Amino acid sequence: MEENLKVPVHISIIMDGNGRWAQMHGKERTYGHIAGVESVRICVEAAAEEGVKYLSLFAFSEENWQRPESEVSALMELMLTSMAKEAAGMMQNGVRFIVLGNRSRLSGKINAAVDQLMEASRHNDRVTMIIFLSYSGKWDILQAAKKLAAEMVEHPEKREQLENIGVDEFSQYLITAGIPDPDLVIRTSGEKRISNFLLWQLAYSELLSVDTLWPDFGKTEFHQAIVEYSKRDRRYGKLK
Repeated sequence: MEENLKVPVHISIIMDGNGRWAQMHGKERTYGHIAGVESVRICVEAAAEEGVKYLSLFAFSEENWQRPESEVSALMELMLTSMAKEAAGMMQNGVRFIVLGNRSRLSGKINAAVDQLMEASRHNDRVTMIIFLSYSGKWDILQAAKKLAAEMVEHPEKREQLENIGVDEFSQYLITAGIPDPDLVIRTSGEKRISNFLLWQLAYSELLSVDTLWPDFGKTEFHQAIVEYSKRDRRYGKLK
């Protein structure tokens, strides 16, 4: 590993380009999603090898529910089969598995499988893999505000403390409470937008757009992203 390489604590990836990759190979979109699962496994391995403690992946947004039912069903089935296939490897390699998002929209079968793997892996501490499933940044902020409002209704004695709630306190109502904000956000396939992902949490994250389609994103690309991150000067609005 290069000298003076700054390794992010938390890398987040907006996985994009599965459909285009499939079209380039003369296949249906589902084929691209299946190929993308291998990139997930490779990047989890890379994160562990590089010393990254948190790797989060934007797998399915709230807006993705508007896609054709056949594609949504295929994606959810792929999620189920991938969890079953990768569970043993996660346990062997010390990977903690977490799913975050509006899970009320997921089927009972998927939620049960998610809960089982999250519980089984909760003591693993080499790297934490977070899958954002049925997630959107606006939804996250809204659910946090509702949670805070409900707490004020249930505990009127706390209302006088409301004026003193700051950014750090409000962050504890977000679905990512207890997880450090991403240091580096990578979006594959050349797109340069965050697509309603972690709107609060990305306030000072470093953003990196790469042209590589997600199924072609491997350990070399992961390492090069860390090299690029090492060149960044993170000032958080301050002067140095």
